[in-house]
Amino acid sequence: MDNRGRERDYRADFPIFRQNRPLIYLDNAATSQRPACVLEAERDFYEKQNANPMRGLYELGLEATDCYENARKRVQRFLHAGKAEEIIFTRNTTEALNLVAYSYGVSHLRPGDEILVSIMEHHSNLLPWQMVAARTGAVLKFLECSPDGRLTQERIRGAFTPRTRLAAVTQVSNVFGRVNPIREITRIAHEQGAVVVVDAAQSAPHIPIDVCGLDVDFLAFSGHKLLAPMGIGVLYGKEELLQAMPPFLTGGEMIERVGRYDAVYAPLPHKFEAGTVNAGGAAALGSAIDYLEQIGFQALREREDSLTALALEHMKEIPGVHVLGSEDAGEHCGILTFTVDEVHPHDVASILDADHIAVRAGHHCAQPLMDYLKVPSAVRASIAFYNTEEEIRAFTESLSQVRRKMGYGE
Repeated sequence: MDNRGRERDYRADFPIFRQNRPLIYLDNAATSQRPACVLEAERDFYEKQNANPMRGLYELGLEATDCYENARKRVQRFLHAGKAEEIIFTRNTTEALNLVAYSYGVSHLRPGDEILVSIMEHHSNLLPWQMVAARTGAVLKFLECSPDGRLTQERIRGAFTPRTRLAAVTQVSNVFGRVNPIREITRIAHEQGAVVVVDAAQSAPHIPIDVCGLDVDFLAFSGHKLLAPMGIGVLYGKEELLQAMPPFLTGGEMIERVGRYDAVYAPLPHKFEAGTVNAGGAAALGSAIDYLEQIGFQALREREDSLTALALEHMKEIPGVHVLGSEDAGEHCGILTFTVDEVHPHDVASILDADHIAVRAGHHCAQPLMDYLKVPSAVRASIAFYNTEEEIRAFTESLSQVRRKMGYGE
């Protein structure tokens, strides 16, 4: 454990861990817990600045608008985007990716164009492209990984063709936890004239993101995996692409003028933010980013890698437990997906839950990957910086008893 991790008790920042209930929370890849400062930021908006942003010209309405737009600028800095107008607030990663699919994909792709999707995508970055292919006549193709989740340059280059027009790829797999080579994928895609759509839902909480350095065309993430509330997400898009896209939703606040039979849409970013916005959630997302950056991504990663290495070391010693992905704990971003011989993942999760340990079991919204690996379902323990060595030991001790409790001996 790094010295900074010992000097500060991160758990004290999280109200859920102050409750008088036993809880070892290892489902952080599904949703993170929220520190008090984030909860207070959302409450502060509703107690002190609650008005509908962009609608009222009175003092409180202007304060609400400023709060919302300041949160956008905070996200811009977090992603190192060139302009605040390139940041679109959505409900979550899923909505952001659907926005790109409906607004860019449907209007720009043609019959015979190829959409390249990695085999390890979450359904949120697959189903929209299935829809686009069905609507436009484009062809869906897959970039396959090695059994341990690696995307080699050879595989990447072999998957692109002169007909590839869009590539959709996750920056960090929610099954393997491996960081994918996004900059290399983007470079090859742009050589072929294709745009790149990145799902950063699992990467944003763990590693710094520089959208300009990566040269991605679109990137999406959710606040709720990043210590922020549910219901707030982000889409980054290059300005020239967003300008050329039609609105995803229409209605209030995304217009300049409306006549009986036509309308002029608002400029970026408001063209894509129809209706009353989640201003409280945006304020809380800004606070979550501040909190993470105060800790620092290097300190976060060192702590999470240390806990992941401890878990992986103990899991390797348990007979019948098989971890998917790399043997290197540093290539998991805190995600350890595994199977237990002769025990269904749901039973594993139930036995761990009896010891107050929360993990995820199932196909993890990545069924094509699970089919590719010939693993129908699995258990996932996902670690955050606020977990502890004691919790990891309790988890692996409970896991070591699973097969015995199911009647399969020691």
